[in-house]
Amino acid sequence: MKITKIKSQNNKDRVNIYLDGEFAFGLSLEIAYKYNLKENMEIDESYIENVLKSEEQNRANDYALKFLSNRWRTEKEIVDKMIKKGFDEEVINETLAYLKKYNFIDDRRFAEIYTEEKVRLKKLGSYRIKHELQNKGVDESIASEIVEKYSDNEYERAMELATKKIKSYKNDDKNAIYRKLGGYLQRRGYSFECVSKVLRELVK
Repeated sequence: MKITKIKSQNNKDRVNIYLDGEFAFGLSLEIAYKYNLKENMEIDESYIENVLKSEEQNRANDYALKFLSNRWRTEKEIVDKMIKKGFDEEVINETLAYLKKYNFIDDRRFAEIYTEEKVRLKKLGSYRIKHELQNKGVDESIASEIVEKYSDNEYERAMELATKKIKSYKNDDKNAIYRKLGGYLQRRGYSFECVSKVLRELVK
């Protein structure tokens, strides 16, 4: 087969490849340059297969980088997103290797950033943060280690939340406050022991 025409697309970073006078496929300029594609060049099926495989891998890498552009993601989040998009396992694994090589993904780093933000901005408890990290694919041992770093001031965070929240229960009796405030703190991820300590201090 012969490349009879290489025509620019409206997207200046892509071209259309014509083989033996017929449109064959679209391609990024990056891959066209990588394989040194030129008009009147003779190529076979094997060469085309390699070109298209590189194009797909390039597309997958770009898709993953775009997904990562606004915040850190876990490996699991990236895999799930790419599967949903239709990329096959081999391509996904190559993308993961590429992202790890250049430190674009790191589940430990993700866990550190995620935990710090949830503690500082949301005042969440360790149980909930750890559960959320594991749901996002962070290994249990890593999640436990990172969350443990914030356990020293767990009671203070719970007390801060409870002190604000209890004001909305001013018309409730003691039993109702215990139930509502306790449930609120547990949903925020605080342990039974921590919640009990806060309730004993605030609800008298």
